[in-house]
Amino acid sequence: MNRFNSNRHHRRTIRLKGYDYSQQGMYYITICCQNRIQYFGNIENKKMVLNDAGEMVLQCWLEISQHFPNVFLHEYVIMPNHVHCIVEIVNIDTTAMSVGAGFARPNLQKQCVNIGGNNKQFPCLHIVTVNTGRADPARTIGNIVGYFKYQSTKKIDLPVKLWQRNYYERIIRNTEEYQHIVNYIVNNPANWKNDKFYKV
Repeated sequence: MNRFNSNRHHRRTIRLKGYDYSQQGMYYITICCQNRIQYFGNIENKKMVLNDAGEMVLQCWLEISQHFPNVFLHEYVIMPNHVHCIVEIVNIDTTAMSVGAGFARPNLQKQCVNIGGNNKQFPCLHIVTVNTGRADPARTIGNIVGYFKYQSTKKIDLPVKLWQRNYYERIIRNTEEYQHIVNYIVNNPANWKNDKFYKV
């Protein structure tokens, strides 16, 4: 298997021209710490060990679906100085609590997903959601990332800037690409020293 190339598979915040980032779909996102400082813990025996700041980031990440009822969190990893994650935006009827292809999703923990009406099923992997009906749907990927950055910055309360201004994203177009990115995320701690974000 070819190693995931982050240069080739990421697109910077100069977004894809003409693309509506509020529409339902799968997105691969990477959010980096300012100056790539390792705030969130260390890699030990090829596994990520979160410190207190890392645990706070994890908490903020898992709370996204409570704030945005149309956002589902798939595979993710918190690394020493960045976060990789797959986010799904779905069309949601807040009255009927139904989405996209028409099946209901009340308080789900795992669910295979049908993206963009193309009948391509994506695997069920670490999908976390709590649809309370009390929150507003996310408008765009930028809306989700901005909320996460704000909440985590407020919790950690550093005297310096926590996150860099930009973030990386990629639209996931099919199951093969999805699985390729999942494999990269899962294996990221073991490959830390070869990571483009690695900094001693």
